[in-house]
Amino acid sequence: MHPHQPQAGRVRRRDRRGRGVRGPLTPPELPITRSRSQVFDDLVLDAVERLERVWARELANVEFLVEDVPRVPPGVTAEDGIPFSRLETARSGQARIIVYRRPVEIRTKEPEEMALLVYDTVVEEVANLLGLEPETVDPEA
Repeated sequence: MHPHQPQAGRVRRRDRRGRGVRGPLTPPELPITRSRSQVFDDLVLDAVERLERVWARELANVEFLVEDVPRVPPGVTAEDGIPFSRLETARSGQARIIVYRRPVEIRTKEPEEMALLVYDTVVEEVANLLGLEPETVDPEA
């Protein structure tokens, strides 16, 4: 063993500048800060859970995903419209609904506005999948 390497399993009691071990960065009564992508994932999950209360059987074979940006075919520009989501279906009955984080974030300014847009986007794709109107999927939307 090299003389300058700490032994395995040994706990360092002081940091390298000699100030000692520091406490947590956030007080225990405050929630830990979450990244923007984690917050967005939670919005999609909340939307799915809300819809599954009514449509659990219909959504059993649906996978919900979040991607940062859509893959845009060559020649398509922002003026053509950047989608918030995409529905993919397979002959096996499996389906995927992909929600794109960055276009939704760019379009919204407030967290509540983002939550509403995410929910409306998921409702719209579920409606497309089921061949229904969005108002039928969620009359409150």
